[in-house]
This record gives sequence, C-alpha cells and structure tokens, in this order.
Amino acid sequence: MPNILNFIRVHLPESAMDSQHQKKNTTHKNSKSLCTNPCCFFCAMNEADPSLRRAGIAKCFKEMPLRDDQEHVLALSGLWNIAMAQPDDPEFPFLGIFECAANLIRRGVSDRDWLLRDQNIYIPYYAAHIVGSYTMNKAQFAERAVKSGVISPLMELLRGRMSWVEKRVAVRALGHLASHERTFDAISMHEAEIINLSMENASTCLDVVYDEFVGVEHCRRLKYHCDLLTRGTGGLEIENRKAEEWASQLQCWSLYLLNCFACKERSLNRVCKKEFLQKLSGMWGGLANRSSPAGIGLIRTLCYSRTGRRNVADSEEVIERLCNISRSSDKWQYMAIDCLLLILKDPDTRYKVLKAAVVFLVDLVDLRSLRGRTKLGDAITQTLLQDYDQLKFGNLDLKSESAERTLEEVWDLKVERKKRESILTEEAARERRLLVGVMKQEGNRLFWSGDIEGAVLKYTEALELCPLKMRKERVVLHSNRAQCHLLLRDAESAISDSTRALSLSSAVSPHSKSLWRRSQAYDMKGFAKESLMDCLMFINDRIKSRDTIGVSIPYYAARMITKQMNATWIFVTAKSKDLNDHAVENQESNSHDHEMTMTMDIRKRKKGIAGMPTIAEEPVRRRRELERTRTGTGYKKTGLSVIAQLTRAKIG
Repeated sequence: MPNILNFIRVHLPESAMDSQHQKKNTTHKNSKSLCTNPCCFFCAMNEADPSLRRAGIAKCFKEMPLRDDQEHVLALSGLWNIAMAQPDDPEFPFLGIFECAANLIRRGVSDRDWLLRDQNIYIPYYAAHIVGSYTMNKAQFAERAVKSGVISPLMELLRGRMSWVEKRVAVRALGHLASHERTFDAISMHEAEIINLSMENASTCLDVVYDEFVGVEHCRRLKYHCDLLTRGTGGLEIENRKAEEWASQLQCWSLYLLNCFACKERSLNRVCKKEFLQKLSGMWGGLANRSSPAGIGLIRTLCYSRTGRRNVADSEEVIERLCNISRSSDKWQYMAIDCLLLILKDPDTRYKVLKAAVVFLVDLVDLRSLRGRTKLGDAITQTLLQDYDQLKFGNLDLKSESAERTLEEVWDLKVERKKRESILTEEAARERRLLVGVMKQEGNRLFWSGDIEGAVLKYTEALELCPLKMRKERVVLHSNRAQCHLLLRDAESAISDSTRALSLSSAVSPHSKSLWRRSQAYDMKGFAKESLMDCLMFINDRIKSRDTIGVSIPYYAARMITKQMNATWIFVTAKSKDLNDHAVENQESNSHDHEMTMTMDIRKRKKGIAGMPTIAEEPVRRRRELERTRTGTGYKKTGLSVIAQLTRAKIG
C-alpha cells in the first residue's frame, strides 16, 4: 500500500477521523431488547449465562472481519484494554480472538476502501496490539496465535503497509512470538526479512516519526494518530510526549526482536555489520523508556558469541561507548561492564581492547555491588590481571606505556598494598590515619588559598598513605581531588576520581558531591547523556536524604538538566537533518532564482529595459532558525559560567 499516509490525508473524511472515544447516543447497558444486531459483541459480553456468553463471543469473533459495523472499533478498544490488564486470561484466546485479529489486519492492508470507511483505520492497530498483549507471557497463547495465522498479516504491518504507528505494535507482537521456544521456528521462516526490517526500523524510526508526525504542523497531523497517542484527550504537548515514547518503543522493540535471534546465534553476520554496530551503541531508551536496555542489551547478547565478540572488539567506536557507559549512572552500566569483561576474557579479542578498556575499568576495581551483582570490583580486577605475570616477567608487550602503568597501579593497589597493610601493627595504622587527616586538611587549605595544583599533590599523597579499609576517607579524598581537576579543566581526571569515589561509596546511597562533579566533567567533554544521568542521580539522592516536604532542586542542577535534556532529545538528530535539508533546498532554490534573474536581467537590458532583481529571501523566522543552527546557539543560554558553578561546590 504505497504512500498510504498521503492517501489517508486526502481521502479519509474528517468525520471518520474523529476520536473513537466520543460518547455514543445509545448504549447497550440494560438495552439488550433494543439491539437488533445478532452478532453484537456488547450484548454477548452482557449475557448472564456463561455458556451462551462464550458462544456469543466466539460468534462475534468469527463474524467481525466479515461485517461492517461502526462498533468494531469500540469492541476492539475494549478488548485491547482487557488484554493489557489480563494478558494471561485464557478466555478470549480460546474463543478465536487471534483468528479475528489476523483477518482484520489482513483486510485492513488489502482493502483500502474498507480501511478508510467509518473508523476502520483504527482497527489494524488494536488488532495487532491485542495479539502482542496475549502472547507476551504464555507460550500456549503464542502457539495458538501462530496456528491462527497472525504472522503473515503482522509481517505486512512490519513492512510498512500502513504507518509507523502500526509498525510499533507489529514488531512488539512479533518479538513476543519470537521469545517463546515453541513459536520461534515459525517466526524464523521470515528470518532474513525480519532481521533486515528490524535493523532498518531501529536505525531510522526516530527520523521517520519526526518527519511524519513530530516535525509536522499540528493541523496537518493525521487525526487518527493523534487520537491513538492521546486516547482522544490531550493537546499538542501530550501528543509530542507520547510520540517520543512510542518512537523509543518502536526502536527498542525492534532491538528486542533482533535480540531473540542473537540469543540463538542466528544471523549474527547481518546484525554485526560495522555501520549498524556503531549506531547500535548509541541507541538508548531515553527518559521516556528507561526500562529497556535498548542497544546495550543487544551488544551484550552479541558478546556471548565468538562472532559477536570479534565484531564488537573490532569497532573502536563501540568499545569507547561501552567504556563511557561503564563509568556512568546509566541503569545499564553493569551490561557495559559485562561486555568489556566478556571481550577481555576471550584470548582472541583481549588484546584488541585491553589498552582502551583498562584506563576506564581501573576506576571500578573497588566496586562492591551493582544492581544486585556482588564483588564486581574483584571480578574486574581478576580479569585485568589475568596475565599480569606475563607482562611483568614474560615477553608480553602491550605497546602502550599508559596501559602498562595502569595495570601496574591495579596490581599495587589490589595485591601489593593489601599485603603491606596486612602486616601493619595497630599503632602504625593509627598513626597513618592521623597523618592522612592532617594531609587532607592541608590539601583543603591549599585549595581555598587558590593553590589548586598544590592541593592535588597533597590529596594524592594522602591517598597513597590512606589504608584501604578507610573507604569513607578515600571517598572524600578522591572527590576533593576531582573538584581540583574540574577547576584545572582536566575533565578526564575529574571523571576518573569521581568514579573512584562513587565505586568506594555505597551503591544504595552514592556520594552526592561526586555525582555532581562527574556530571560537570562529562558536560565539559560534551557527553550529554552521561552528564544527565549523573545529574538526575544527584537530585534523586538529595531528595532521598531529606524530608520530601520542602526539598528544592538546586538552580545549578536544574540548569544542567535542562541543557542536557535538550541535547539528548531523541529527535535532536532528526530535527538537525530536517533543518539542514531545508537549508540546502533554500540555498539551491535561491541559487536557481538568482541565475534565472540574472539571465532575464541581461536579456531585458539588451532590449533596453531595466531588469528587476527577483531573488526571494528566506522568511525571517526560518532564517533566524538556520542562523542559530549554524552558530550553535539553538538553545537558550542560561546560568553562570562553568568556573562559577565549580566554585559553588564545597570541599569535604
């Protein structure tokens, strides 16, 4: 069904695009005698006798795809609500709802006249959503759905026979079907096409949703899209918010479908294409869909296979992204760490990434737990040092002095230093603790006197002397040194020290100042997502540590969140492309107009008639938007300078 969106805009009557949630003049409640429809779904639902009720519902499911009735949309909307609320209830799946849904979708994609009649445009969406909801948990339901023939019509929606809205629910349903062992083989019959379409959807869906909905004037948006997004209640703001959420879900469910094949090591060569892997590492659920691991989840699955590890290790961009996530407050931080450890444990890929990964993972060797995983720091230490003896005493050469120094630092911190401190007497340990306190105070004095470099040296001396068991004191020293690095504009060192402080602190209650300092450091480097996650965690920690009544978000943190939310908006790239396209079009148009004008002007001058220039200028508003885009001032500048923000932070 080519160009279905344009066709709908032209041919669908406005009356048929009104919300399906408008009140009906007549209802079926207590009016069974007034209903003359022998296959009325609502009458069947209201039947008191259970056997008659089931028979009536089964008859409705058989007749619904064959009949035209304006109540079909209301019935399917109600069935969708039931399926979402009770996905494990066997009543409707065993009465023929899957056959009904499959036939309705099939009719929608093949009969354009029927689709554009009344409110039938909503039907394929609800039908596919119902299939996805009932097949979410129960393999038995999924098996029945496959036998009912749902795969073929769902594939039509996945191919884009309607719009991105229907693609979203189709890929969700196919993903649930692929997740069950008993139905995976049926899905794999379309393996090559599903892999290609899912990769394409994951890569382009944000651009598509922006171009076809978010970036479209409100008056030109498809009314049925607006109704489905807002359930008939809500304005422009809610529509845009839901469109962002649905676009993210379309991407994440496409990745989930790919993950079902990757788990079985199917089509890995297709999924592991370099260009797609690079895009994959940057895909995340956004704030609207934080429950999905998105791209990082699929990368971890790939790392469980030799083919996947080899391809991931060969991509410097993907490894760098994994390293950054491993030192962030991202919910899926542990998955990034898993990916790096899996690659480092494989002899075939270890030395491809060791030089890059060790300088990041060294900051995490003191981690105790993360997302329920205990002794994670010890696992990182063992992986990094698994061949250190060959490096120290053998012929192993990493060809990187910084990587070798970092491994030596890990060895000294986790092995040699533990041995030295284990033989310290209690008196010597007490003297060290006192001396560390004196050094810390001296570092604080130097900091406040403006000798930032001197403070860094003093905090470093204190850290070298501080016993490993004094975790709280080490947290403060690392965090204070991170503050110094911020003022010296050394963002990488600030991130390193902040991460070490957070690794030493409690996972339940992370060190608040270190979160804020790392957020600022990531902002310096232009890592908006990492900065945003740390800032949100910083605010969350402030709220948890105080009474909820009267808690205010610091102004500087609110500014940071606003800045990074603008920078990480899932449509920011699509909007940038759109502006660039408009700029190119305007430039080409103006160039063509200029050439035509000059030609006409010359001809007229030859005839003795003064030519009039007709070069059209860009509209003022568009020109200003383009100027802001070119100069990087597209967002409102707010707040103080970075240095002014940094000096607000207190030293512990």
